[in-house]
Amino acid sequence: MAVFRPTEKDPLKWPKAVRPQWRTSRRIGIHTSIAAGVENAAERAYRLGCNTFQIFSTSPRQWRPYELGRTQCEIMNRLRQQYDLKPLVIHSNYLINLAGTNEPFLKKSVEAFRGELERALALCAEYLVLHPGSFRGASREEGLERTAIAIAEASKGLDLAKGGLTVLIENTAGAEYSLGGTFEQVAELIEMLCRTLPVAACIDTCHVHVAGYDIVSDDGRKLTLQHLERTVGLKNVRVWHCNDAKAERGSRLDRHEHIGRGKLGLEVFRALLNDRRLRNAAFIAETPIDDPGDDLRNVESLKKLVV
Repeated sequence: MAVFRPTEKDPLKWPKAVRPQWRTSRRIGIHTSIAAGVENAAERAYRLGCNTFQIFSTSPRQWRPYELGRTQCEIMNRLRQQYDLKPLVIHSNYLINLAGTNEPFLKKSVEAFRGELERALALCAEYLVLHPGSFRGASREEGLERTAIAIAEASKGLDLAKGGLTVLIENTAGAEYSLGGTFEQVAELIEMLCRTLPVAACIDTCHVHVAGYDIVSDDGRKLTLQHLERTVGLKNVRVWHCNDAKAERGSRLDRHEHIGRGKLGLEVFRALLNDRRLRNAAFIAETPIDDPGDDLRNVESLKKLVV
């Protein structure tokens, strides 16, 4: 059988018959475009051979949200059921900073995150990923408290548990004023929020590496996972962002690389995917698309590592 080599970046333009058939016992997917309508992301994920996927529910770099119609949500849900795509993970807008000290900007961030929650519920998403934010102009402790208060305010009156939605706090690359650069900070924010709404964690492998944790060597990875278990708890890591890293460990440079082609290498992902403690998590790539088919190749790289 001839190997399919895409000449188009958009999987919607590929013949449906070329969908990869590689089976996997893990939930593996990739961040998928919502171009021409959010519902099209499910079809793209299917054609990439995913059984889970992540999307933005609107433009990640604009305050004004896209209109999300009832029909779009219905089509998305139908396609997800048809293709067994679960969980659906939504990544929140990059502009949102719930730890900020600028009150007008914080107000816009709370309103934007409220919109993210409402759209996630409308789409019946299981998870909404949030970067904790930047505390520039305040202390780290004040930033954590401000973020917890802002999330509680944004979610007021919404029954996330009834809607099956959990907010996931993502670890960050450890930039000077960013929250979430350590597992302790992620755990602290989860502790602050757990009485208010369903909350857990999303761990990004690139962020772990550039924040200074060793997940490349066998001994280092063992110690890092033990540390993650003691702080956040492995059962609370519902999603792993599977990204190789272009930068060195401890550099704090958030630069994603294709699976197996960066500083982490294939063995890191092989170990995580086959760790029985993580078998219920979703593994989602956020790797670049430099050439047509890069997303397909990254998904296949992850799937082939599962034994």
